[in-house]
Amino acid sequence: MQDDIQRQVLGALLLVLRPIARALLRSGIGFREFAEISKSAFVDVAGKDYGLRGRPTNISRVAVMTGLTRKEVRRIRDKSEVGDETGLVRLTPMGQVMHRWYTEQEFLAENGKPKVLEFDGESTSFSSLVKTYGGDIPPGAMRTELKRIGVVRELDSGQLEALKRSVIGMEEHEKLISGLAHVLYPAALTMAHNTDTKSDAESWVHLSASTNSVRTDDLGRIRRVSSDRAAAFVESVDDFLAAYETLYDSDAQDESDRAVGIGVFYFEEDKSETDVF
Repeated sequence: MQDDIQRQVLGALLLVLRPIARALLRSGIGFREFAEISKSAFVDVAGKDYGLRGRPTNISRVAVMTGLTRKEVRRIRDKSEVGDETGLVRLTPMGQVMHRWYTEQEFLAENGKPKVLEFDGESTSFSSLVKTYGGDIPPGAMRTELKRIGVVRELDSGQLEALKRSVIGMEEHEKLISGLAHVLYPAALTMAHNTDTKSDAESWVHLSASTNSVRTDDLGRIRRVSSDRAAAFVESVDDFLAAYETLYDSDAQDESDRAVGIGVFYFEEDKSETDVF
């Protein structure tokens, strides 16, 4: 029975992770970075939520709960203590290749800008760049991905030109952070609260409406109407919450104050968890 429950939960989690993976891959963030930040989250929650007598959970218990080794737990905790829990182990292969293209002398022109590179060649070529700094990624696959995200352009001659140093565009970067921090994070807070069987607190509203019977020709109208109605609803809630802000304008902010909000769900937030932003 327990195996069936875990299988169903993991199946639902896979469903959630697919669009997240899609957004991360578009931004040049791969599994290595996702795995590292996931470890930090598991170690942090296991340490804070399951301690005894008001003390943080010890390393051995965190290791048992998370499935990580004690050495790995200690490494992650050490990073957290110095404020580096969001630091990456290293750049992704794509990020490493672009970084070196912009910084290594042999790949720079006299004006200090990246050279236009031939695809093949033993030295000072795109292939040599990838073989040196791109791990085990084939040069052809690296070229395809860098072109896809718009940081490299292939000229008519077949040469490759570097267009951007970063594999994450600023506009996409900001949209991704906003979506993660202001949509997925509060929705996840509500889900975690409502599934806490040990809590006596009342459930928070978490509603949605959907249908599987919309014709393709109707999608444009449904998007417009949904957007208008959602905007009107959020504006009315914003007015409602803003009224509470004016009640205590003259008072100093209390450390026990809570951040609250409503999407199509209600959430409450521990402000200490958002120090990363």
